[in-house]
Amino acid sequence: MEYESGLVSAVTPVYNGGDYLAGFLDSLLAQSYPNIQLILSDDGSKDGTLRVAESYREKFAARGYEYRIVIGPHQNASAAINRGLPFVRGEFLIWPDSDDVLEPESVRRRVDFFREHPEYQAVRTLSYYFDWATGQRSRERDERVGDLSREELFWDILEWRTYVCCGCYMLRAPAFFTIYPGRRIPEYGVGQNFQMLLPMLFRHKCATIPEELYGVALRPGSHSRTPLTQAQEERKFAIYEDLADEIAALCPLADEASRNRLACWKLERRYWLAQKYGKRKEALRVLWELHRRGSLHIYELFQRVIWMILTGTRLGRPVYALYRRVRDRLARRSPSASR
Repeated sequence: MEYESGLVSAVTPVYNGGDYLAGFLDSLLAQSYPNIQLILSDDGSKDGTLRVAESYREKFAARGYEYRIVIGPHQNASAAINRGLPFVRGEFLIWPDSDDVLEPESVRRRVDFFREHPEYQAVRTLSYYFDWATGQRSRERDERVGDLSREELFWDILEWRTYVCCGCYMLRAPAFFTIYPGRRIPEYGVGQNFQMLLPMLFRHKCATIPEELYGVALRPGSHSRTPLTQAQEERKFAIYEDLADEIAALCPLADEASRNRLACWKLERRYWLAQKYGKRKEALRVLWELHRRGSLHIYELFQRVIWMILTGTRLGRPVYALYRRVRDRLARRSPSASR
């Protein structure tokens, strides 16, 4: 397939976004870059989402932007992305969320980078967080920034040392569709960003433009902020493991060291979950397996076991909670912090 030179294709899934979709659409219309295609993929909304979306057709036409609305039954964000990918015509690909906003120079700055650096297939900017109700910027941040000088980001993203914030990234579409020639990413009910990013960043470097050009909305009721029961959270973790296995096959992670590292990634997540829900025997079993696989030195093993014992006491629980708050606060401030 031929891609239109200079065209930026945006594929955005939306579900029941009638209250907030307009803010995203307005931010796209305010871009300084002149050549954008928006493919808005509705995932079976039951509110006024489609009414809002339809009301923007003339505005997009007046701006000279291509605007396509794709409609399907309610499934999940990755399925909605897949409904939009066949219509991508652009040289560049982005997939911002429907409740977030792009700063006016967001698209242009990334395209300019690609034009100046043809050797790169991926680039990203920084994000900021804002209160959806007030519009005020927030100090709250769900993801770590990490070391911005790093360009090999596959493990940094998988192991949560840096951010996966979807609207910050731009990919060269031909390289992306070399990985997905059928124009379908793996469909899972835990989002779309791992599928979009990890196979690309396993193969290609990703540079960072150190400017906050994408705004992440903080709003109650969003998918990422909906409280989960223990059963739901355990199911979510299991789905992530299945997704990681499929991504590993796509890459592929063929060497023993990488396969062991992926296994340890799973174990660390299982340990965190066991700790959260008081499954001490399971947590101990996981710690020993991490040690056996060489991911946990013996002194680190003992340190975690001691902390586990402390958290089981009346005094230990608040001490451990304070330790975690201080550790996480320091990690957010440190550009090289790791999870």
